[in-house]
Amino acid sequence: MSFLRKIKEDKASQAVRRGVQMLFLIIVCFIGLKFGWFEGRLEKGILPLVDRPPGVEAFLPISALVSLKYFFLTGTINDVHPSGLVIFLIICATAFIVKKGFCSWVCPIGFLSEYLSKVHYLVFKKGYKPSPLLDRTLRICKYLLAGFFIWSVFFKMPLGTIESFIKSPYNILADIKMFRFFTRISMTAFFVILGLILLSVLIRNFWCRYLCPYGALIGVLSLLSLGRINFNRSRCSNCGKCEKACPGLIKIRQGKSSFSFECSACLQCVNVCPEKNALKYSFFKKIPIGSVGIGMILLVMFSFGIATARLTGHWENKISKKAYFFNMMAQGMMDRVEIGTGQSENLRSKRMLNLMKIMQGKKN
Repeated sequence: MSFLRKIKEDKASQAVRRGVQMLFLIIVCFIGLKFGWFEGRLEKGILPLVDRPPGVEAFLPISALVSLKYFFLTGTINDVHPSGLVIFLIICATAFIVKKGFCSWVCPIGFLSEYLSKVHYLVFKKGYKPSPLLDRTLRICKYLLAGFFIWSVFFKMPLGTIESFIKSPYNILADIKMFRFFTRISMTAFFVILGLILLSVLIRNFWCRYLCPYGALIGVLSLLSLGRINFNRSRCSNCGKCEKACPGLIKIRQGKSSFSFECSACLQCVNVCPEKNALKYSFFKKIPIGSVGIGMILLVMFSFGIATARLTGHWENKISKKAYFFNMMAQGMMDRVEIGTGQSENLRSKRMLNLMKIMQGKKN
């Protein structure tokens, strides 16, 4: 009976994590749909009635990194994509509490990677692990990428360059360019993404483990995490189930889980461990915390951070719809209407009328 109870508890623990993942995925999809409507109206030369959803800036980490240096140099948060910086800081803050919990509880790419891992086990019944040498070599890539971005922004960009970048059309329209990367994907990008998907089937969590600079950064920060997986060797039966379940391929029985860059606090190792108290996630090795606790911590941190940004006026983008309109027009990012039919002439006339109205509103 105790064995059956253990299985039920394990499933419930992962169900909580799945629930949190699904909640954030639904939020991301809602933001994407709303932003798609916003971008679609601008593309047609029409000022959208719907407001732009600030959460889309979660997909602009480079802009957030530039904003962070600007904040360090000036003490102010710039008003172009401010929520990108807010989300970036929240994600970094979670690493000091729940390791790389963002990757396994919040990130939609992490969510997708887990399901590609299930396909991996359909292809490789016993799973496939790269050799230790290949694994270590590939893992260097994400740290090199993270280091390159940090070095380029924090050590190579002076304040004047940063200010020019922040106000540039490229940065102002970065959210729309990112959106179009997926909605108007090029053949090159398509085959790169397809290749990453295939590699993620071949090797579990390929993107997250070897290429994600975000994961590399919060992995390093997670070394200072208050919470971590604690291993009690005296209670271990050496069955190896924890290491087989671990998506980070951590050598848990060697005591490396506490200070590993790869631990994402997913609790899969804790769930499959058959021995009581051999593995547990806890704060300061004394305060155990389960899946409900980790989920609540992440939800509270994101909710509190976003609410604070809203109250202080650092959440909403200060770029007006008219500014978006003129920047898109200047960059040639609106639909091109071919002249030659009555319908296209009519569309051209409507666009010119909209432009005149916007110009008139700007003068007033």
